[in-house]
Amino acid sequence: MKNKFSFPKGCIVDLTHSYSAETIYWPTEDGFKLEAEFDGITEKGYYYSAKKFSAPEHGGTHMDAPIHFAKNGKTIDQIPLDSLIGYAIVIDVSKEALVNPDYQVSIQDFSNWESCYGKIPDRIIVLLHTGYGRYWPNSLKYLGTAKKGRDALTDLHFPGLHPDAAKWLVENRKINAIGLDTQSIDYGQSEFFKTHRILCTNDIPFFENIANLDKVPVTGALVIALPMKIEGGSGAPLRLVAIIP
Repeated sequence: MKNKFSFPKGCIVDLTHSYSAETIYWPTEDGFKLEAEFDGITEKGYYYSAKKFSAPEHGGTHMDAPIHFAKNGKTIDQIPLDSLIGYAIVIDVSKEALVNPDYQVSIQDFSNWESCYGKIPDRIIVLLHTGYGRYWPNSLKYLGTAKKGRDALTDLHFPGLHPDAAKWLVENRKINAIGLDTQSIDYGQSEFFKTHRILCTNDIPFFENIANLDKVPVTGALVIALPMKIEGGSGAPLRLVAIIP
């Protein structure tokens, strides 16, 4: 496949949280584990280190594939790379979201952005900046609860994308992908994950738990989103970077 982009010179910003014992996952998940298999001097006298890790698909900075909520949707390894490398816009709703943990990005937010910067371009990657990245990895501030297990689910409070806005996007604009700096594209109190279902049904991949969105400009950044290529995966850990001219 030919590269459609002339990569700009500029600052590279890492939009990925490191994986560790502190990585935030859904309260019902076990989380990330890293175990040493060997760490030391071998019998032949040289140093050697090897580890193994285990983790759910959906946690930390990761990508959701359409099959996550659409039976016949693409798996993570089937998403074309040209959907995951492209120019991005940032829609900043942090002023609203930081005072209302149940805030949902609305059609009006998209309209407000377009009134300042013009129509959302085709094949763009949309990044929603809620400001919640500043709370990582404090689960209480980031999720609304530090509890684990099913009992924690009713206490989840963090911003997301309103289903009406997701529907408006897929029906009226031609985006490649969308992402945000919270645990889920649906807000914390969602029971039916309608935004997930709308995006997945329309074959739109999305990124969750993005880091450093405050360092990405409103327009002009080139984003590279490379998930672990898990055959048949519904999601995967994601290395996400932005090149800022």
